Amino acid sequence: MSGNTLGTLFAVTNFGESHGPAIGCVIDGCPPGMALSEADIQVELDRRRPGTSKYVTQRNEPDVVEILSGVYEGKTTGTPICLLIKNTDQRSKDYGDILNTFRPGHADYSYLQKYGIRDPRGGGRASARLTAPTVAAGAVARKWLKEKFGTTFRGCMTQVGDLAVGFESWEHVPNNPFFAPVADVSALEAYMDELRKGGDSCGARIRVTASGMPVGLGEPLFDKLDADIAFAMMGLNAVKGVEIGAGFASVTQRGSTHGDSLSPEGFKSNNAGGVLGGISTGQDLEVSIAIKPTSSILTPRESIDMAGQPTSVITKGRHDPCVGIRATPIAEALLALVVMEHALRHRAQCGDVVSPMRAINGSA
Repeated sequence: MSGNTLGTLFAVTNFGESHGPAIGCVIDGCPPGMALSEADIQVELDRRRPGTSKYVTQRNEPDVVEILSGVYEGKTTGTPICLLIKNTDQRSKDYGDILNTFRPGHADYSYLQKYGIRDPRGGGRASARLTAPTVAAGAVARKWLKEKFGTTFRGCMTQVGDLAVGFESWEHVPNNPFFAPVADVSALEAYMDELRKGGDSCGARIRVTASGMPVGLGEPLFDKLDADIAFAMMGLNAVKGVEIGAGFASVTQRGSTHGDSLSPEGFKSNNAGGVLGGISTGQDLEVSIAIKPTSSILTPRESIDMAGQPTSVITKGRHDPCVGIRATPIAEALLALVVMEHALRHRAQCGDVVSPMRAINGSA
């Protein structure tokens, strides 16, 4: 199956299935000489792992990562890094009832039509379980970018279903299971409790940022930094929309206010989301993604079986009532992977370029 690799100079190839023996990735292109251990990666995987609260799937995977290659005496060697995560809590019997039917909104039908065969256990290759290796690879990219440029990544939930989540402080994000930037999440808890009792699911909106960005990353036209960000984010399960900076709000703005004014002290706003002409400005990258409701729900829905006959589908088993709850660390990882790719591209082509002027402050 093609389409399993993200990046060229920092190429991450993802492998495995939801109910297979293991999942993982191979990173080709990581610069040599960087200190790297399983602990550096595990801290990010622990933020994403399932079974951590009653608001996410109860599939209890420890997601312990193993480094199989590419690291010697605690440092990267420049050769491919293979990261392995064993599956330990599969429950394939939950999917016996949907072996010959198609879940509305899921990839069951499209996979079968394309390949003539599909793995129905946990969604197989289409499962969000496959985002764990992405987070692992993102941890490697994040470490290099922080050490090289001081670049950091963070994200938060800004909406769940029709419930908007205000922004109070980044400090609140790690203190609740929703990655919400607010101190009081009781409204979110009540919303999710009602949703789960009703056997339904909902979507979410996630914001992710990169701070301490170097100037000049990205290419003209088709390899623009923001184009590659959108490409990567749309590869995340259940994502149906991506915004950079002001995004769709740009439609109602005027040119007199949308364009980010420059001053000797720096940019005065950041409607561009940190990218102009496909190239980073040094401002924070600002990205938002829209995530659709989980397809696997207890509410009966109309569908067809393998014979093309009408049937009703109820998906049993352990599923996230809102996949957006655990999407924040995944979106952060994808943003880091794209920035890493473009950092290496820039170093290869323009590493010795000296700008005729000093870069202005990127802070809006």
